[in-house]
Amino acid sequence: MTRKVIIDTNGLMIPGQFGLDIFSELGRLGFDSYFVPRASVRELEKIYTQGRGKNRAAARIALSLLERCTIIEKNGFTDDIIMDLADKNTAVLTNDTELKKRLCSKGVTTVYLREKTRLSI
Repeated sequence: MTRKVIIDTNGLMIPGQFGLDIFSELGRLGFDSYFVPRASVRELEKIYTQGRGKNRAAARIALSLLERCTIIEKNGFTDDIIMDLADKNTAVLTNDTELKKRLCSKGVTTVYLREKTRLSI
């Protein structure tokens, strides 16, 4: 069975910020299908064009990872789109505390960065 995960903006920035291969980590956790909202792509493009230093570099790396993901075309705020799309069969990779709380109350599995060295559920 395919295990799907939606990756939000800060999830895509993990490789550039912490040097962690999120795809091998997600694979280790059993996920094999990756989705990113178009709104996250726009956020990354904005960080890349307006950012400086580490954030800009992390956004550049994140943008290069998008070829491994399916882009979801849906309008609205990134977190609201993720809330709409996530369900019991689709996990979400995020480090956003508020979003994690909202997802948890809906019964959605969240994947997050743990100890800056690995992903955890």
